[in-house]
Amino acid sequence: MYPTLQLLVDEGLLVANETDGSKKLFELTEDGRAAAEKVETPPWEEITEGADPGHVSLRKAVGQLFGAVAQSAHAATPEQQQRIVDIVNNARREVYNILSETE
Repeated sequence: MYPTLQLLVDEGLLVANETDGSKKLFELTEDGRAAAEKVETPPWEEITEGADPGHVSLRKAVGQLFGAVAQSAHAATPEQQQRIVDIVNNARREVYNILSETE
């Protein structure tokens, strides 16, 4: 991601500001805002164009699950983390059960 951000800075579309030590906050410049306003189709729609809706839906759900699980690593108590591990393991088994079904 950083090479892309640096490229946008080099093109004058973003400006990087230092915050809290080593962190950088990137903001659109006027040229960057103008370029963003010209975008007619969001990039995430271009990526999914022509894709199977079921695949897109499944990928989105997995991404949301991953985000929740990642957050739990920092916010959950040890007991909650174990419950989450159990849920994820059970979900994996359920998926394999579905895949083993014959139609």
